[in-house]
Amino acid sequence: RSLALSLYGDLDVSVIDEMPPGRTPVRTVLRDDGARGRLAEFLRKEVAAGGQAYWVFPLIEESEKVSARAVATHVRAVRQALGGIRVEAVHGRTPAGERESVMAAFAAGEVGVLCATTVIEVGVDVPNASVMVIENAERFGLAQLHQLRGRVGRGRRRSFCVLLTGPECADEARRRLEVVVATSDGFRIAEEDFRQRGPGELTGLRQWGRPEFLVASLWAHRRELEAARALAAAAGRRGELAALAKRVRCPGGVGPEIPVG
Repeated sequence: RSLALSLYGDLDVSVIDEMPPGRTPVRTVLRDDGARGRLAEFLRKEVAAGGQAYWVFPLIEESEKVSARAVATHVRAVRQALGGIRVEAVHGRTPAGERESVMAAFAAGEVGVLCATTVIEVGVDVPNASVMVIENAERFGLAQLHQLRGRVGRGRRRSFCVLLTGPECADEARRRLEVVVATSDGFRIAEEDFRQRGPGELTGLRQWGRPEFLVASLWAHRRELEAARALAAAAGRRGELAALAKRVRCPGGVGPEIPVG
């Protein structure tokens, strides 16, 4: 959605095309349910060597409507699989004091594996964390997966991101996840997310899907859109837009807002 707004000229874009200082490349792999045994063994070795891991779930509690794993129920399975390692859990319903206590213990290295929902997506910086496991990865958007992956690789340790798929993961969803495996370039991921999901409605509230605007594709015709915006800005500077604005009527009763540079 932010990319769509930048294409329309509603947002300015600053490009930072290099990793922050001290960041370590993260190796990303795609695995299915059959890899759980090997994953548990890998995590035991990683924690024994001094590392830590996040294990992110898409749900807090099990749902009859959504076939996906939940942190509140599956944290017990993680503890059982990783016997001897301290495993804690946090999510959006965890009391604030308890959540802060668990996060502090994880930051201090007292917790080996932190099971969580996307509450750890931003604002968490633990350089010692070296593994990110994302359960039912097909349930997350590409940009969100990239953001979660950014929680590891913040120190000197080699770092990994494991995208676990559920048994109902469709081929199309797997192809989408392979984009995250193939690149760590946030620009490429945003572009692919935009191409696959669409920008949403031009004048409505829906923030994803194909727009009703059928004259052009925001992404395929982005160069033409940039040229048109430049021409509109030049016309605005010449004072030619006032008369045009009186003649233009947008759908939904939304008045035209043409960037004038």
